[in-house]
Amino acid sequence: MSTTTPHKAGFVNIIGCPNVGKSTLMNALVGERLSIITSKAQTTRHRIMGIVSGEDYQVVFSDTPGIIKPLYKLQEKMMQFVISAFTDADLFLLITDVFEDIQLEESYLQRLQKTDTPILLLINKIDISTQEQLEEKLLKWREKLPKAEIIAISALKKFNIDRIMGRIIEMLPAGDAFYNKEEFTDKPERFFVSEIIREKILLNYKKEIPYSVEVIVNSFVEEEKIIKMQVDILVERDSQKGIIIGNKGAALKRVGTQARKDMETFFKKQVYLELFVKVDKDWRSNENRLKNFGY
Repeated sequence: MSTTTPHKAGFVNIIGCPNVGKSTLMNALVGERLSIITSKAQTTRHRIMGIVSGEDYQVVFSDTPGIIKPLYKLQEKMMQFVISAFTDADLFLLITDVFEDIQLEESYLQRLQKTDTPILLLINKIDISTQEQLEEKLLKWREKLPKAEIIAISALKKFNIDRIMGRIIEMLPAGDAFYNKEEFTDKPERFFVSEIIREKILLNYKKEIPYSVEVIVNSFVEEEKIIKMQVDILVERDSQKGIIIGNKGAALKRVGTQARKDMETFFKKQVYLELFVKVDKDWRSNENRLKNFGY
C-alpha cells in the first residue's frame, strides 16, 4: 500500500531587532524582491507576506518591522504588526546577527521563552565575522532560548538558505494551502510602488527626512506596454518638502529615476511615473491619518 506525503502549510513569521537582515532573508527565501532593504532602522513599516509554494507544501512568510521602543504613534502601530506576528505563527524565524548585542526587548524575549511554537534562531552575517564571535553568540542564545534550533547564516550571500528552507518545510504542520499556488504575496501592486519609492527616499536623504515621509499611490493604470502612475510623497513640514524636491527639483528627479528603473524590473514593463510632494502636518501622530494609510 503506497502512502502519500500529506500536504503541509503554515505561517512562518520573521522577527528580530532592526538591521539584522530580516528583509534580506525574506527576499532570499521567497526569491522575489518584496521587502525593501536599506541599512537604516525602521525600513520595514508593515507586515509583508511572501508565499512560497511547492507541489506538497505552502510556506507563508511574514516580514515584520524591527522591534523597537515606540516614540510616536506610527511606531506604536508598527509594533502592533509585530505583536500580531506572535499570535498566528506556526514557526518563528528569529533573526539576530553576530554583532548585535542581545537587546531583544525583555517582553518579546519572555514571549519566545514561553511559547510552544517552534523557533528557528538564525545568526546572520557570518560572512563578515570570526568563528570566535559566532561561538560566543551561540552560547549566549542557547542560554536565553534553549528550545530554539540555531542555524548560522549569511542572508546576503545566501549561505544556508536551502538548509533553512528544508527545515521549515519539515517543521510545518499538515494542512491545505492558504493561497492560490500562483501567488507570491498578499500585497497589491500599489503597495510595492510605494515601498520602492520609500526605499529610494531612505537611500537619498539623511536624518529625520525618510521617517517623516509616507508615499500614496493615487493612480495606477496598466496598459498593454506601459504602466502609468501618479504618486504623492507626503511630508510633515514645509522645510521637508523643500529638501525632498531639492535645488531645481534635482533631488526628486533622482528619486523618480531610480524608482522607475526598479519598478520596470519588478513589473517587467515600461513605467511612466509622476511624483508630487505635499505637506500633511504631523501625519505620524494622527490616528485617523495612520488608519487611512493602512497602519
